[in-house]
Amino acid sequence: MSVESVNANGFARESMTVLDRITESARGEVTRAAELIAACVRSDGVIQAFGTGHSQAIVLELAGRAGGLVPTNRLSIADLVLYGGDAPSVLDDPLLERRAGVAQRLYDLAAPRPQDLFVIISNSGVNNVVVEMALHAREQGHRLLAITSLSHTRAVPAAHPSGKKLADLADVVLDNAAPRGDALLELPGGGAVCALSTLTGVMLVQMAVAEAAALLLASGDRPPVYVSANVPGGFEGNLELEKRYAGRIRRTAS
Repeated sequence: MSVESVNANGFARESMTVLDRITESARGEVTRAAELIAACVRSDGVIQAFGTGHSQAIVLELAGRAGGLVPTNRLSIADLVLYGGDAPSVLDDPLLERRAGVAQRLYDLAAPRPQDLFVIISNSGVNNVVVEMALHAREQGHRLLAITSLSHTRAVPAAHPSGKKLADLADVVLDNAAPRGDALLELPGGGAVCALSTLTGVMLVQMAVAEAAALLLASGDRPPVYVSANVPGGFEGNLELEKRYAGRIRRTAS
């Protein structure tokens, strides 16, 4: 890539090329992901979404937003403080995501039911807490949807003692097509700028949700979806929908 391509137009052009490609290449896996989501909703399950770092942006795209499914729950490292009683200073630990047992604590705090679907997002797919969460979810019998970069995960060694990566454990893998290291535009002399995985992750999530909604409608089930709280009656209507999942979904301002 030439230095002339490292600008706004270059990123727009290159990222749109990738988005166009995955909308075609990922159709089969998106359909399989949608089937998992629709089955979870039909069985009165909750979609448990987890990611760390910038992957949390994709978690927020799935859990608790306008136009999204109501039976969704966001799992976060911060739950150790918000719901687990840990001191806020625990989040200052730069090695927290590598500590054994963190994922199980987060799982226990959420208290998932067997029919709940886990959606785990990690660009590299090798983060210890991410792999630990995936392993624990599978051990507990949950279906697992992963969103990751296959290019990145195949280019780096496993970090978890099991030797497993996120993609190894999932029932369905959605490849976000981000390059190794995530950044899209190569810089002269080495390095790259402008991450891609958020854009492609959002596209894949929304494609899967749209397809799941289509499957639910085709079987006569109305998808339980949020209306924006900033339209008249939206907030009150959302509270009514959430009653069905009382105690199972958490909505925080953070």
